[in-house]
Amino acid sequence: MDWENWLRTAGKPPSDSEEARTRSTRLQIERALDNHEPLRGRAYRVYVKGSHANNTNVRLNYDVDVAVEYHGYFYSEMSFELEGKDHSLVGVVDSSDQYTRTQFKNDIWEALTGEFGESAVTAGKIAYRVREKQTTLPADVVPCWEYRRYDGFQNGQPIEHVGSRVYPSSGGWKTNFPRIQQQKGVAKNIATGRRYKFAVRALKKLQTQLVVEGKLDSELSSYFTESLVFNVSDDAFGHSAYLADMREVLRQIFNETLPSETASSWTHVHGLMYLFHDGFTRRDAHRMADVAWKHMGFE
Repeated sequence: MDWENWLRTAGKPPSDSEEARTRSTRLQIERALDNHEPLRGRAYRVYVKGSHANNTNVRLNYDVDVAVEYHGYFYSEMSFELEGKDHSLVGVVDSSDQYTRTQFKNDIWEALTGEFGESAVTAGKIAYRVREKQTTLPADVVPCWEYRRYDGFQNGQPIEHVGSRVYPSSGGWKTNFPRIQQQKGVAKNIATGRRYKFAVRALKKLQTQLVVEGKLDSELSSYFTESLVFNVSDDAFGHSAYLADMREVLRQIFNETLPSETASSWTHVHGLMYLFHDGFTRRDAHRMADVAWKHMGFE
């Protein structure tokens, strides 16, 4: 295997036509929502998130994650004590908006099925999936709500991180920071001479190959892979050969996920939560890096 040439191809970004198809899919979802009377005048925002938004997608027909984020009110958390003071000090007050999460989810469902047909839309725990041929690309439409985390004060102003919260049908909630993730990913890509996202795409395709050949049971999630590469040090990138970059990426992931090492400090791409405290495991990352290292013939 000529791994250098393979990596040069595997790491290429999506074409302009693929990006156009992503935009078209978002606009089709947005049109369906706009056409639904109960949603007119509601404060919500529609945007693409995930690998398509972060320019790390590798498959032409890979599902587009389309967030439909309600802004009529927001959820918040304080990571510090206000010492008995009112939360209004950081701009948090009770909302009088009576529009419930259930109503918002139902209105999105009715908008999608009304536009594309009930047979084209499937309800999952988090998202409504609109199958391909109804939209330009298959789409996972995610009802979510604005979320803000406050981490104290700086120069008299609250330290505020704006994210998004989803409420799965199984209960509880999940929080992420897609816009901060996008900003951090862009900064990392610039700092590494645009090698960071190149390595993410190549590693995703490498995992697909390992699964096809029976060397891995399954691929790591797209987001997990992106987060692992994000935590690799910037000086791992920018070698004269892409192969040297990948060798160093796999070496760091392998070494830092040993039980005795320091990956417990690794974070999500947005930098606001620890990576291995949120359902992702060192063992899975370590196994992937080990198998990929041997598959590529590194010593």
